[in-house]
Amino acid sequence: MTEKRVKKLLVTGAAGGIGRTIRTMLEPVAETLRLSDRAGLGEAAAHEEIIYCELTDKDAVEALVAGCDGIVHLGGQSVEADWQTVRDSNIEGLYNLYEAARIHQVKRILFASSNHVIGYYPQSQLLDAQTPPRPDGLYGVSKAFGEALASLYHDKFGIETAIVRIGSCFPEPVDHRMLATWLHAEDFVSLIECMFEASRLGCPIIYGVSDNDVVWWDNRQVAYLGWKPKHSSAIFKQILDEKMERPHKDAAVSVYQGGVFTEHPIMQRDEK
Repeated sequence: MTEKRVKKLLVTGAAGGIGRTIRTMLEPVAETLRLSDRAGLGEAAAHEEIIYCELTDKDAVEALVAGCDGIVHLGGQSVEADWQTVRDSNIEGLYNLYEAARIHQVKRILFASSNHVIGYYPQSQLLDAQTPPRPDGLYGVSKAFGEALASLYHDKFGIETAIVRIGSCFPEPVDHRMLATWLHAEDFVSLIECMFEASRLGCPIIYGVSDNDVVWWDNRQVAYLGWKPKHSSAIFKQILDEKMERPHKDAAVSVYQGGVFTEHPIMQRDEK
């Protein structure tokens, strides 16, 4: 980026795994980073603001968004859970965020969706931005809701959203499935830069994945953003082959894009 297009960027879920990883990488994106989570954000750097907030608190979320001109929404429940937990964080909380964005006229958002929105598709099928959801759990259902909500607020209010179906944003792949789903943190940050630099964003579905040799997802329909991931999981293939056996070809982790998430039961709150 040659200049910082965003004056104040809100990053929700900044204490989570992805948020912690990209926090120091985001300084070139905005003049000020407003970091938010329930807890655990430590000390603010000179270019940072820290505001603790519960996404279910509508008034607190409205105050959180005030003064921002861009949002990277990583907040919410990040794995499968009981319905009440998923509903509160990922449905009620997301609605509060988009309403706050409407009220304060924030026009560009990155919504961290998930590969678990399409988890029941077979690994043999190449998916693109037009592929409809086939969620593999309640978490995936909540992300499908988020994609629909982003579409509504784009059509009705002109709020542009990069809907990013994130694969596996880890320092390195931890199993063979991640050879297809791995997203390097630097590639994710470059996507964030591209979405704020673009003269036109719209409301595209983007698969958050690096330039891996194993390909399940096709991003050609969003080529206009100019995003070109530079990293590949290929360098980890031999390491994984030596470290662990490949799963059986009929195992869920070998058949479905969502892997073992397709095997998870519907969790009840008293099972937590």
